[in-house]
Amino acid sequence: MRRILFSWNGLEIYSYPAMLYLGMVAGVFAGAHVAQFSGLDPNSFVVANVILIVPALVGARLLFVLAHWDLYRRDLARIWRRSEGGMAMYGGLIVAVPLSIPLLRAMHLPFGEFWDAATFTILLGMVFTRVGCLLNGCCSGRPTSRWFGLNLPDHRGIWRRRIPTQLLEMLWAATLLGAATLMRDRAPFAGAIFCSAVVAYGVARLVLEPLRDNTTGPNTRVMQVTSILLMIAALVGMLVAWSLAWE
Repeated sequence: MRRILFSWNGLEIYSYPAMLYLGMVAGVFAGAHVAQFSGLDPNSFVVANVILIVPALVGARLLFVLAHWDLYRRDLARIWRRSEGGMAMYGGLIVAVPLSIPLLRAMHLPFGEFWDAATFTILLGMVFTRVGCLLNGCCSGRPTSRWFGLNLPDHRGIWRRRIPTQLLEMLWAATLLGAATLMRDRAPFAGAIFCSAVVAYGVARLVLEPLRDNTTGPNTRVMQVTSILLMIAALVGMLVAWSLAWE
């Protein structure tokens, strides 16, 4: 739709990375605000977030590449091309959550409370990022003639009437952000907001994944299996945290 957001003095600013970075900055500030109200040191929260962002971005990109390996195996240079869209949030979680355990312990930040606040960082960042996907054409929906279709391009610049999967995911992330806000003072235990968001997002991905274009291959299976495994992990985490909270 608009892969290059704008040009300035010969410098081209691409839509996807621009919205990704805006989302990260806005998300970190939102998470720090929530962290402060939760009794965490907002400065320590920001530092921990910044440290975790780099490996999270690497993990998110690598999972996206794995899920779309047919597109990248013939041109490995595309994997780290800055103009390329495509991040899989799950990849970021798979890398960042385990790495956060020793980091948060060293910074004296409680694990559950940190990730509850970081949920706001993730969801707000996702809202911005899906706008970047829409502008870039990545994660496009399947062609459709139904009333809800919109005239949109895919990552190759081919315009067709499509299911607006980017907008649907953006709206779901905004809905989860609102739900997380309502839960903030009502969460039964530390980590409940984060685990609930992972489960709810996983359900949406199971619905949305088959609606995306070019989903009749192993890429769909990779993301669906990842969704199910992370949902199971989040549910187990909820049961463990809830039982500990009631001891």
